[in-house]
Amino acid sequence: MSTKIRISAVSYTNTKPFLYGIQNTEIIDQIDLSLDNPSDCAQKLIDDQVDIGLIPVAATLNLPEWHIVSDYCIGAIGAVNSVFLFSNCDIREAKIVQLDPQSRSSNNLARVLLKNLWKIEPQLVTNAADYAQSTDANTAFVQIGDRTFGKKAQYKFVYDLSEEWQKLTGLPFTFAAWIANKPIPQDFITGFNAAMKYGLDHRAELLKQLPARPDFDLKDYLMHKLDFELTDDKKKALYLFLDYIKAL
Repeated sequence: MSTKIRISAVSYTNTKPFLYGIQNTEIIDQIDLSLDNPSDCAQKLIDDQVDIGLIPVAATLNLPEWHIVSDYCIGAIGAVNSVFLFSNCDIREAKIVQLDPQSRSSNNLARVLLKNLWKIEPQLVTNAADYAQSTDANTAFVQIGDRTFGKKAQYKFVYDLSEEWQKLTGLPFTFAAWIANKPIPQDFITGFNAAMKYGLDHRAELLKQLPARPDFDLKDYLMHKLDFELTDDKKKALYLFLDYIKAL
């Protein structure tokens, strides 16, 4: 392949096994990699600045054409421990929910749960001035990724959105998938999948490179909480989630 495949991935800890696979296999020579936050990742794919993105699945709704290009994803079966609704009250009493400025998909997941599981209609605030700091008794906020590590103990009411989704649907959840905005050659996809598998097979080595955190169990997170295989159930969850979003 003469031209490199342009890929955008998220820079969060949950993506580190994939990045390890890319950086330690020959696939690195075939790609041009950029690291972005989830919404920028999606925007680059929408704007055709990249060919493949590890994007929040809700962002596929903004793509005229999309293809799943890997057998792997960022998913969870039940609690994921990094996608939360933190609340100052029982969520059913919340009047205001602040959305996470970094993530469209998790905001949409929160909206789906507010409507279909908790059956409430709080005011939704984007880019709140006091985001994640509000002391208002009836305010909650969505937050994802490494910024949530160690925060569970700080709030009386904590909702793991992947766990709540499983209560609603009985399915695992797919947060992000490797999505292309055009057909990608099969030989590249085969090599790319092999790189993903290599990274997952070497999580123990990867963990030795990550700085330890006294407030968060990184090993449990990368080995058990996250579930990286894009199974049939995870695909089913992906399409069901898109249907729920369309119905909001």
